Amino acid sequence: MPAKSEKQRRLMGAALSYKRGENKHPSQEVKHVADSMTETQLEDMAKKPVAAKKRK
Repeated sequence: MPAKSEKQRRLMGAALSYKRGENKHPSQEVKHVADSMTETQLEDMAKKPVAAKKRK
Protein backbone atom coordinates (compact mmCIF):
# COMPACT_ATOMS: atom_id res chain seq x y z
CA MET A 1 0.00 0.00 0.00
CA PRO A 2 1.66 3.26 -1.06
CA ALA A 3 1.80 6.29 1.19
CA LYS A 4 -1.14 8.68 1.15
CA SER A 5 0.97 11.85 1.03
CA GLU A 6 4.41 12.99 -0.06
CA LYS A 7 5.35 13.75 3.56
CA GLN A 8 4.41 10.23 4.63
CA ARG A 9 6.38 8.76 1.70
CA ARG A 10 9.49 10.71 2.72
CA LEU A 11 9.18 9.55 6.33
CA MET A 12 8.96 5.93 5.19
CA GLY A 13 11.97 6.43 2.91
CA ALA A 14 14.00 7.86 5.80
CA ALA A 15 12.97 4.97 8.05
CA LEU A 16 13.90 2.48 5.33
CA SER A 17 17.38 4.01 4.89
CA TYR A 18 17.89 3.91 8.69
CA LYS A 19 16.81 0.26 8.82
CA ARG A 20 19.33 -0.56 6.05
CA GLY A 21 22.12 1.27 7.92
CA GLU A 22 22.44 4.14 5.43
CA ASN A 23 21.21 6.87 7.83
CA LYS A 24 23.40 7.15 10.95
CA HIS A 25 21.63 10.02 12.78
CA PRO A 26 17.86 9.71 12.38
CA SER A 27 15.22 11.58 14.37
CA GLN A 28 13.28 9.83 17.12
CA GLU A 29 10.23 9.67 14.83
CA VAL A 30 12.22 7.88 12.12
CA LYS A 31 13.64 5.40 14.66
CA HIS A 32 10.16 4.67 16.02
CA VAL A 33 8.72 4.04 12.53
CA ALA A 34 11.69 1.88 11.51
CA ASP A 35 11.44 -0.24 14.66
CA SER A 36 7.69 -0.75 14.32
CA MET A 37 7.62 -1.88 10.65
CA THR A 38 9.39 -4.51 8.57
CA GLU A 39 11.66 -3.58 5.68
CA THR A 40 9.10 -4.91 3.19
CA GLN A 41 6.34 -2.76 4.71
CA LEU A 42 8.57 0.30 4.55
CA GLU A 43 9.44 -0.42 0.90
CA ASP A 44 5.75 -0.67 0.03
CA MET A 45 4.95 2.61 1.78
CA ALA A 46 7.93 4.47 0.31
CA LYS A 47 7.08 3.50 -3.28
CA LYS A 48 5.91 6.37 -5.41
CA PRO A 49 2.48 5.48 -6.79
CA VAL A 50 2.05 5.33 -10.54
CA ALA A 51 -0.24 8.05 -11.81
CA ALA A 52 -3.51 6.72 -13.21
CA LYS A 53 -4.31 7.50 -16.83
CA LYS A 54 -7.24 9.79 -17.49
CA ARG A 55 -10.10 8.21 -19.34
CA LYS A 56 -11.81 10.08 -22.13
